[in-house]
Amino acid sequence: MLVDEFDFELPENRIALRPAAPRDSARMLVVRPGKGLEDRAVSDLPLFLKLGDALVLNDTRVIPAQLEGIRTRTDGNRAAIGATLHQRVGPERWRAFVRGAKKLKSGDRVAFGHGENVCFLGTLEATVVTVCGDGEVEFAFDLSGPVLDEAIRAAGHVPLPPYIAARRADDERDRADYQTIFAEHEGAVAAPTAGLHFSENLFENIRKSGVSVHFVTLHVGAATFLPVKAEDTADHRMHAEFGTVPATVAEALNLARGQGGRIVCVGTTSLRLLESAADENGRIATFDGETRIFITPGHRFRACDVLLTNFHLPRSTLFMLVAAFSGLDTMRDAYRHAIASGYRFYSYGDACLLYAAR
Repeated sequence: MLVDEFDFELPENRIALRPAAPRDSARMLVVRPGKGLEDRAVSDLPLFLKLGDALVLNDTRVIPAQLEGIRTRTDGNRAAIGATLHQRVGPERWRAFVRGAKKLKSGDRVAFGHGENVCFLGTLEATVVTVCGDGEVEFAFDLSGPVLDEAIRAAGHVPLPPYIAARRADDERDRADYQTIFAEHEGAVAAPTAGLHFSENLFENIRKSGVSVHFVTLHVGAATFLPVKAEDTADHRMHAEFGTVPATVAEALNLARGQGGRIVCVGTTSLRLLESAADENGRIATFDGETRIFITPGHRFRACDVLLTNFHLPRSTLFMLVAAFSGLDTMRDAYRHAIASGYRFYSYGDACLLYAAR
């Protein structure tokens, strides 16, 4: 399909710069293909769940993966760069999308730290291994394993999406706001944003309704924010993300489905991981590895019946996914309604509850 088919106009004032407070007070547009739209709030989610349903959330934890640094060479030449870590490829190695990647070559040294103070105590140093093209660079850090993780936490910033970072700097509020309350396994450089709406009160109400709650892990990469540059979806290359579906979760979801319950995915990350783990008959298996799954209209969904997700960017792989799930025309209508009705878009924005098109 042509990428142009997934384009739409979004006024800048619809982009949320801060989340709703409390978290579950965000608006929620209920989208039932062929049955119209309904304006609700995320706190109403339990009303749309049924006894025996299984709710699946992504418990990845966002790391402060935005690093600012100075490149140095033996001749004394220096240049400022910015790196967003997006994929760990070894105990001491990360791939990153780099602002100023053209200033780098293999063997360069980079000192990451805090702005102009990178030359002083507290720096995090790395060597450029490879400049991969399209702004992607592989770094080998001087530190390794948990020690490197701690250094990144000290030197890094919350990697706010570019549509927020272009309008304001990150601050201490983002350290909490851009993290789900159930985040556990470190490794994401972007939040599973549908999960940001969940509060302890919402969880309590969901469990009271007889719905089981399950956690999988997909470490969301910064590539989720990259625009689709290809003219045709068939030519787009997805970046790998690492995910895990534990055996106990796979068994519980298969059991719920077998007893007539629905699988309700919170976020496109949970959905993509389950679709990667499911066979042709919809049976979910244990999963532990990378996925590059790219879902566009025509995909036959095997492991998800209902999807809670935020409102996504035009021409993005995520808007393509929701168009595949509920129908392109349905989602065009839903987004037109959301824009006209003042819904807030993107990572800190409102949500929609999507039913699958059959």
